Amino acid sequence: MEQRGRHGQHERRVGKAYTVELWTALAVYAVLLAASIRFGRPLEDGWLRTAVLLAPMLGFALMIRAVARHVARIDEYQRRRLLESIGLAFAISAALTFSYGFLETAGFPRLSMFTVWIVMAGSLALVTLLRCRPGR
Repeated sequence: MEQRGRHGQHERRVGKAYTVELWTALAVYAVLLAASIRFGRPLEDGWLRTAVLLAPMLGFALMIRAVARHVARIDEYQRRRLLESIGLAFAISAALTFSYGFLETAGFPRLSMFTVWIVMAGSLALVTLLRCRPGR
């Protein structure tokens, strides 16, 4: 019983650290995104405008760091489940975005590259929900 209690404490500590790191990164991203839209769009074309418009990627890099640190902290079973889910979501995203590429050649409207992130997040959410359902 004591072993299970320590394991639960570790999971809570790891989960809390991940939550704090990820939400901090999201906050940095949101602030930089708002600033880049407000100040970057009106600038004349050039390196300064490009740098200002890319500034939100610093927050995104912090998100990547938070995820990488989380994966390093969790136990082997959780890591395996997480990485399997990410792999499945990646395959689904690749199939959907590649298929839409063919549809674009058939006259469908071109979509922004931002759409890929939405597809990836939706695919990961779907895989996670399907893998967590009872009776599986």
